[in-house]
Amino acid sequence: MTKTKTKADINFEQELWKAANELRGAVAENQYKDFVLPLIFLKHVSERYELRRDTIKNLFNDPKSEYYTQDKEEQNYVLEDPDEYLSKNTYIIPKKATWQFLQDNAEQDNIKVLVDDAFDLLDETLAQYRPDLKGILPRIFVKSQLTAKQVAGLINLLANPKLSEKENPDSDILGRVYEYYIGKFAIAEGSGAGQFFTPGSIVRLLVEMIEPYQGKIFDAACGSGGMFVQSLKFLQAHGGDKKNISIYGQERYDGTLRLCKMNLALRDLSFDVRLGDSLLQDKFPYLKADYIIVNPPFNVSQWHPEDLPENDPRLFGPKEEFTTDGNANFMWMQTFWNHLSDRGTAAVVMANGAMTSNNKGEKNVRQFMVDKGMVDCIVRLPDKLFLTTGIPACIFILSKNRDGKDGEHRERLNEVLFIDMSKLGRMESRKLRVFDEADLQKATDAYHAWRNVIQSDSEESQKYEDQPGFCYTATIDEVAKQDYKLTPGIYVGTEAIEDDGIPFEDKMETLKAQLQEQFTKGNTLQQQILENFEKF
Repeated sequence: MTKTKTKADINFEQELWKAANELRGAVAENQYKDFVLPLIFLKHVSERYELRRDTIKNLFNDPKSEYYTQDKEEQNYVLEDPDEYLSKNTYIIPKKATWQFLQDNAEQDNIKVLVDDAFDLLDETLAQYRPDLKGILPRIFVKSQLTAKQVAGLINLLANPKLSEKENPDSDILGRVYEYYIGKFAIAEGSGAGQFFTPGSIVRLLVEMIEPYQGKIFDAACGSGGMFVQSLKFLQAHGGDKKNISIYGQERYDGTLRLCKMNLALRDLSFDVRLGDSLLQDKFPYLKADYIIVNPPFNVSQWHPEDLPENDPRLFGPKEEFTTDGNANFMWMQTFWNHLSDRGTAAVVMANGAMTSNNKGEKNVRQFMVDKGMVDCIVRLPDKLFLTTGIPACIFILSKNRDGKDGEHRERLNEVLFIDMSKLGRMESRKLRVFDEADLQKATDAYHAWRNVIQSDSEESQKYEDQPGFCYTATIDEVAKQDYKLTPGIYVGTEAIEDDGIPFEDKMETLKAQLQEQFTKGNTLQQQILENFEKF
């Protein structure tokens, strides 16, 4: 696994959180992102326009350039030609929608109106060339409780040169700012953040394991687009070209979809992301993806499988046998398998319960997947990896390249690799665990050595070996003998513990309450016994 290259080291975190604090008191923490991220996006688009305009002006004075001219009329014509900007993935931005205009007028009493008007102008401009971006910048400042002074403070803080792509052209600075804010806002938002954020540790693990070098990448629960951004980083770290990937996504929540579109547009990625419930409103019925990287909502109940058509192409069998209203986990699995290309691979984050559930509509799917050779690898994750839930999680890797015919991966149809990462990671804070580089490398090296064809002339090729307590190759027969339970601990040599999905802290609170209740009952019973003795 090639280590991801780090961008220019620009320490901007303190300035960023100061900007968020400008909103404190007037905006709920879970709404910070709705105000800050659109401003960052506007700044990005505006700076890209200014950079391109400045480049063209400089070329006018270069005798070696095809743009060389001293004719003012001709210069103005070129500067106002939309194609000169579109060719560089940018757009001519109206003056009142530029970051400079907002910065120059930040102290005006009507700055809230000016910001919303700028959003409208920019939205209309982008929609001319990118109809899919229409509506990503709603008018929200005027109707907010923010004061003009707070909005001015926010603009002035974001105007810091450290946060400028013009000042730091090689640092992907605004993309990093956006990513930083999404993570920070996820911490502030708590449980609701699960709709749009998967922690970086998990995203990196998924991407590094399945290696999306080129082809179609799909996320049916794409949130704010983190899986796509990490795929881009992986590609760039390995010398790839983003022109070789196509991005497709679906998201249930409109506000989250706007975050995703802005996030991807910041990276100059072409994409097709659509609004809708992927379980019941598959917006890409004919898409066959080479890579699926996804963290779908866990344990969704009452999702109405009765609304599925009887001949839904995603289903492995009769609807009543392969779905359950009590849990959508394995409807997600069937959806992802249906969307894989003939050589595609899917990395799916899933609740631990999916590895052992005996509910008919879930176990039937799991058994079908194992028997048909769909399951490539199962990874058990440690606790506290998620900001938004205490439910323990795992990773299912499903693959259609298990027959060994693609020349890159060996034949492994009768095998499943089990990896137990439950003891890895370190606590970055009291509530959040993260993987270090060595943790990621240990897991990805094991998986790649297991599935890849050994290249005798390659120094990077490694021979796979089972490691007691960490990884083990099981046959389909071995899995069947375990009643199709997929908990890695059963196979790698550690004690398999049935996990009920309840965080340890919650269990302790419950036990404490029960103990206090029993103490109270004991005291009452003791008093009754003493009173009975008094009667004799």
